[in-house]
Amino acid sequence: MPANDESRTSKAEWGSDVIVETLRDLGVEFIALNPGATFRGVHDSIVNYLGNKNPELILCPHEEIAVAVAHGYGKAAGKPMAAYVHNVVGLLHASMAIYNAWANRSSMLVLGGTGPMAADGRRPWIDWIHTANVQGNAVRDFVKWDDQPASIGSSVESLIRGYQITTSAPEGPVYICFDVATQEEKIDTPFVLPDISTFPKPTRIQADLDVMNEAVNLLISAKCPVVMADFIGKSSEAANSLVHLAELLAIPVISGGDLYNFPTNHPLNATNSKRELIEEADVVLALDVYDLQQSLTGQDYTSRKLQHLLRPECKLIDISLRQLSIRSWTHDYGGLYPTTLSVQADISVALPLLTELIERRLDDGIDRSKDLYERYKKIEFMHNSSQARFKEIVQKRSQESPIALPFLASEMWEVIKDLDWVLGNGNLRGWTERLWDYKHPYQVIDSRGGGGLGMGFGHALGVALANKGKGRLTINIQSDGDFLFTPAAVWTAVHHKIPMLVVMYNNRTYGNDLGHQSLMAKVRGRPDENKTIGIDIDDPYVDFAAMARSFGAWAEGPIENPLELRGALERAKNEVINNGKLALLDVITELGDR
Repeated sequence: MPANDESRTSKAEWGSDVIVETLRDLGVEFIALNPGATFRGVHDSIVNYLGNKNPELILCPHEEIAVAVAHGYGKAAGKPMAAYVHNVVGLLHASMAIYNAWANRSSMLVLGGTGPMAADGRRPWIDWIHTANVQGNAVRDFVKWDDQPASIGSSVESLIRGYQITTSAPEGPVYICFDVATQEEKIDTPFVLPDISTFPKPTRIQADLDVMNEAVNLLISAKCPVVMADFIGKSSEAANSLVHLAELLAIPVISGGDLYNFPTNHPLNATNSKRELIEEADVVLALDVYDLQQSLTGQDYTSRKLQHLLRPECKLIDISLRQLSIRSWTHDYGGLYPTTLSVQADISVALPLLTELIERRLDDGIDRSKDLYERYKKIEFMHNSSQARFKEIVQKRSQESPIALPFLASEMWEVIKDLDWVLGNGNLRGWTERLWDYKHPYQVIDSRGGGGLGMGFGHALGVALANKGKGRLTINIQSDGDFLFTPAAVWTAVHHKIPMLVVMYNNRTYGNDLGHQSLMAKVRGRPDENKTIGIDIDDPYVDFAAMARSFGAWAEGPIENPLELRGALERAKNEVINNGKLALLDVITELGDR
């Protein structure tokens, strides 16, 4: 790598010193890890060369937790965190979490160690079973890029390139594996570190102006336009532009996914009238929609047959970078769906441009005020009707035991509504979106991932780490089955003093599969009462509060009486806010809709 004007001579004595110095220069603040001998050099350099600061080590009892923490942190902080995993065994432990980050389009530096690659330097047995020819083969199909540099200089270049790649849209994890021999190499001549600022990430992908003008024509002339938004919340520019665009044209907005896309209390938020509006739409604008087929079809739960919701004459405008994320191995991209206009562009620049073009066109002197006003009032009525219906459901179900999900969501909202809060995991089957006031993109961090259990707690913990010291209450609505995969994440939270409110959504079963088994029994004419075998988490029931206390957390529960819920939530919240602790409240709930 050539030197540049801002290059500087490092004081590094060992190869690993250079590696961690580069991480610091890249702005990496934390590294989540479960320790391993293949990165003992890097480990020593972090604690003894850098003083365990920038980056700071976050100790995790499992690699899946470490990667999940980095996953949540990256989305909440808007910049990547690193996770270090020990050679073959650590990487294989981490693979599910890496896939979750890939499917969630999240930036992250996954770092590994291997070797020594020179066979004559290996310890018998252990260094052989923990070495792979190309370690990245294990995860190559669900990372954006992987590398195994063979020298100190190429290690620096690999880190800089990896950082560029992981932070460029569409984002995703990268994996870089360092040979132990490189890490433990003595530096005899001063090493010159490059100026990181001379390696910026590429500019964002712009939209084709002619195609965008076609989109403007379709939207302005539409009688029943609809916006569908999915990953908008990853960009504050896009989120703000969407509000402006919706108000300019009185367009209803349907939010997808498990994150912020559009203010939930905005009169044009029509998420809860999705099917009705999609079926009557003449133009649909899809913004960073993860899966068009899922969003625009209904499905028979039994036969799996799809019902297309769009009218044949409806025009579909698709703006996303979805095609750039497709890999040959994973099929996480959904079915192929026909579109009228397909715009391959970064939503953070495409949507502000589209909004600006519409605003200019509306200045053409044509009076559209009556049509826009009537459309606005129609959507506002639908929005208000939905909100009133949800409040009625809460009231009707407020005395149920096990505790109803609408009531739990409502009680949580009453406790947190006056605080600056962040939801790092869970949504109570959509009831938080129906009842809470989502105002800002940073408040709701999508934890959908690749659908693998074990992600939720670590992901929320990463969100809490990113928000530590900002005066925000990070909330994790934690399902019971998911928690049992990675309960030791509580230890990490307590050890590193990361405050977080954990509310257990504990239905004592794997509820999704309970629905599937009930369906199979019904379709096949078999006993429905057997559906719980191999699914219910009982005999014994898990004492989640006792488990959390064993790791040093504050905990209470199980709460089954709805009259006791508000007080328990207040106590848990106060522990987090006043004492800076992780507080877990175990709430016994209904199954919820499936």
